[in-house]
Amino acid sequence: MQKTRRETVLNAPGPQGALNGTLLCPLTSPQHVVLMIAGSGPTDRDGNNPLGVKASTFRLLAEQLAQNGIATLRADKRGMFASAAAVPDANAVTINDYVDDVRSWITVITRRFPTAAVWLLGHSEGGIVALAAAQEEALQGVILVATPSRAPGAVLKEQLTANSQNPLFLEQGLAVIDALEKGRHVDVSPLDPALQGLFHPAVQGFLIDLFAYHPAQMIAALTKPVLIIQGLRDLQVTAQEAHRLHRANPRAALVLLPDTNHVLKTVKSDDPRENYAAYTNASLPLATGVVEAIAQFLTRHTS
Repeated sequence: MQKTRRETVLNAPGPQGALNGTLLCPLTSPQHVVLMIAGSGPTDRDGNNPLGVKASTFRLLAEQLAQNGIATLRADKRGMFASAAAVPDANAVTINDYVDDVRSWITVITRRFPTAAVWLLGHSEGGIVALAAAQEEALQGVILVATPSRAPGAVLKEQLTANSQNPLFLEQGLAVIDALEKGRHVDVSPLDPALQGLFHPAVQGFLIDLFAYHPAQMIAALTKPVLIIQGLRDLQVTAQEAHRLHRANPRAALVLLPDTNHVLKTVKSDDPRENYAAYTNASLPLATGVVEAIAQFLTRHTS
């Protein structure tokens, strides 16, 4: 097989305009193509967002998987960045809309590489999208990275409780989540400014939809191969979430990585400042074991 390392910009049909992504393919006829699904908010194809995350996790992952002969496709979400033309409002979206986009990308991949096995890799909230799309017939299986096991509202409540030093802030935040879980929009104008940003009216419709998903139930129904990867220094999604996913589907492969945080960078201490500093540093390599776990999993499931 001829060796290549070219990045190719690809488009897929979106609702009102094109979705845009980057294919990194080390071979002319790869055995595996991994479609990456980014986590929450305005996160781009490289895994970065304008809110301060600059770790380039997806770009680094694509480059290292290419060194192992594995092709990847990473894409911008509908309505964002180079996929801005796909919809006029990036916030007017549901998980099923993202599943439609996954389906569109799968069609592009299978037409280009008809003999390749196509995998979904979802990071954090992207893992919920991957699980929602996992029944697509053309998919070989799913890789879940730092993915919650419980409904996201429950996880967010836990995060607020762990990090809030302000009882009023916590009470207000939990009340908003309760309302959204019941399908009710909330007037956030009287609340703390941080809560106004977190629960901005523009994203409440998406949060109501997102909070209805239960990843442990979804993975339990999945018969395709699944890999669960979890960093043990992840401050956003704990190892307990990975264990719950694994208990729901014991057939899944579970890999726990020490000294690995939410953006898959190495963190050696319990200091949250060191942990979050890694979110902003693209020059830090991925933690040891991340790429190896994915490559070994795909090798075990090579037809």
